[in-house]
Amino acid sequence: MQRTVYLATLSTPGRSISWTGWVFWALDDTPETAQRLRAALLTALRRPLERAGVDIQLVPAGDSDEAFEAREEIAAQLMKNRRSPRRDLDGALRLHAAAAGVDLPPTRSVPNLFHRTLTGPGARMMVGGVGDVGFDGLMDSWESTWPESKQLIEQLRAMHHEAELAGGDLMSQSPLADGLIGLIRAIEQADNRQLCAAVRACTKASGTLAMLWTRSEERPEIVLRLMKDVMWDQWVRVGGFAPPGSAGEAAVAISTVQHLLVPGWAEDLQRYQAFLEALLVNLGRR
Repeated sequence: MQRTVYLATLSTPGRSISWTGWVFWALDDTPETAQRLRAALLTALRRPLERAGVDIQLVPAGDSDEAFEAREEIAAQLMKNRRSPRRDLDGALRLHAAAAGVDLPPTRSVPNLFHRTLTGPGARMMVGGVGDVGFDGLMDSWESTWPESKQLIEQLRAMHHEAELAGGDLMSQSPLADGLIGLIRAIEQADNRQLCAAVRACTKASGTLAMLWTRSEERPEIVLRLMKDVMWDQWVRVGGFAPPGSAGEAAVAISTVQHLLVPGWAEDLQRYQAFLEALLVNLGRR
């Protein structure tokens, strides 16, 4: 019965989702299926670097100038010939909404996650971790692509400074604190049950989101309601949509890492999932 519910949630008319098999492994939740799931997630995480001819295990670590420069070269290699879309999903929705005279909730994050000013530091973080970018460098890139966020960025700078004075580091809370190698380590070291539970939660949420999205063309108010929640920026924009193919596998893998590593994120996804399901039920009554 549980398999039937999951498959119904994950089914999208006319499309086959490449990560559906992951759901079966996560549902079975045996040592063997957990290992298969772990291998598939690791493949999805490593794929971007492998396509660029980079073995993440051979990326030099350490604070030496030589190691840092080598990581910079690898990050530049990742960015080579990369196309930077003018807008991401959020930006495209806001453009169309403005043209139609529809008010959307104010954005909580940068207008375009794919802006090259952001993907450049993102590549460096993936290769070497947050230490290769630094908090100030990240805030500078945010401010240059999101000038109206100056007040928010100043608040974030103040929070970071206070954390430093208290002996903490806000950047260390990022899933990319140690770069891609940290994401890989999180998957490798996760308890089998914990890993399967994270994949079940993330795939079910992505499937429910996809079902709502197919209804949004007829009911555009669905998008408005989805965007009002903080999980729109924390999850939907950065991995909630999991399309067929390698992009969808990467999205599920990133969501799984967030589920495992980010404090409170799993609870927020569970809350958002309940909201998505209630929204689906309400639509079915109309």
